[in-house]
Amino acid sequence: MKLNSIKPKEGSTHAKRRVGRGIGSGLGKTAGRGHKGQKSRSGGFHKVGFEGGQMPLYRRLPKRGFHSRTKCFADEVRLGDLDRLSIDQVDVLILKKMGLVSAFSKNIKIIQSGSITKKIQLSGVMVSAGAKAAIEAAGGSVS
Repeated sequence: MKLNSIKPKEGSTHAKRRVGRGIGSGLGKTAGRGHKGQKSRSGGFHKVGFEGGQMPLYRRLPKRGFHSRTKCFADEVRLGDLDRLSIDQVDVLILKKMGLVSAFSKNIKIIQSGSITKKIQLSGVMVSAGAKAAIEAAGGSVS
């Protein structure tokens, strides 16, 4: 087999329609475009959603909703999750390595959910007031 000898399977293709080639072809004169109007003319078409000058649907409907650009970069960690860690010094890299937060997280906050019993030293993360009090009550520190 050679590249120049490859042909489509028999019956899988059909002859291309040639328009504007006389009355006998069945597609002469107007070439299947009908009579007059924007769609009959060359280059005469419009953008998607165009309604002939009427205010298009996408502009008639109100704008709704908001997509935050920073939402995916913020994460929360519960005190109960910190209590299960085997490490006593916790920072952003360790939280990412342990899989408690996303690798893309930039703003990480420790929230008071659950309880903490062991001594932990936190650095480089935000902490809620309740969580800070619980960490310090357990003998840990926040910096």
